[in-house]
Amino acid sequence: MTKIFFATDVHGSEICWKKFISAGKFYGADIIILGGDISGKAVVPIIHGGNGTYKSILLEHESILHNEDEVLEMEKRVRSRGYYPYRTNPDEMNELRADPEKVHKLFLSLVMKTGEQWLAYADEKLAGSGIRCFVSPGNDDMFELDALIQTAHQVELSEGKVVELDNHHEMISSGWSNITPWHTFREAPEEDLSKKMDLMLGNVKDMHNCIFNLHVPPYGSGLDEAPELTEDLRPKLAGNIIIPVGSKAVRDAIMKHQPLLGLHGHIHESKGTKRMGKTLCINPGSMYEQGYLSGALITVGNEKIKNFVMTNG
Repeated sequence: MTKIFFATDVHGSEICWKKFISAGKFYGADIIILGGDISGKAVVPIIHGGNGTYKSILLEHESILHNEDEVLEMEKRVRSRGYYPYRTNPDEMNELRADPEKVHKLFLSLVMKTGEQWLAYADEKLAGSGIRCFVSPGNDDMFELDALIQTAHQVELSEGKVVELDNHHEMISSGWSNITPWHTFREAPEEDLSKKMDLMLGNVKDMHNCIFNLHVPPYGSGLDEAPELTEDLRPKLAGNIIIPVGSKAVRDAIMKHQPLLGLHGHIHESKGTKRMGKTLCINPGSMYEQGYLSGALITVGNEKIKNFVMTNG
């Protein structure tokens, strides 16, 4: 038997990353897997006021910070919510507002710096534990993260590969999604997603013991339900319409190959499990903004799932 802990969509939340790294020891898992969307979505400026104070706006709430301790506490709050704190001044803010390319470079530098810190933390905590850790970036993650993850000693990049988890189980991984309204880094038409999966599936030795670690859930599974959006990307209030937004290519691959287990994320509010033929599919959801790590603890045997439980903490 092999015990797996799976989580996804931490989106830059430092507290969720640390909980993920600790989950193997806490739950007695042999393997921990992070299914995608590692990086945060925004920078929160902490602007020097010129008189020893700083100003910051987090979630539309403005704070005046009067000393270094208050600034450090704000930076901690920002990181816990999945954003990147950045100390700056009014002149630099004006430069950033005038130059989107500078904003992109700043965001990339903060993503990479945070990634380096997270991987160093994982290397320290997992060293000598015997716990294997797999990470595959998601559709919201820059491609530069792949090479960075490969520099880690205790974290294995699983994107686009077939990896052997134990004597029976293999895993394929992909953080790519079908097309979204947000035009993220790793999204593609359904036919391209099929090709990406086929490149891995051709190397799988035992499909009935395989685990599909695919960031986007299968279409129409109930693990992919999200509010229908208006043209300005806001949920439609009239009727509160919920629609499936998952991948048809992922659905078709699961129904055709019937792997042992499907691990998914992407749609934070669509936590749940679904049997698709013989395959158990799981989306643990995400509550990263609240600092909670949603996950799933699964014990697998030869061609069977002994038990599973959803976790949150």
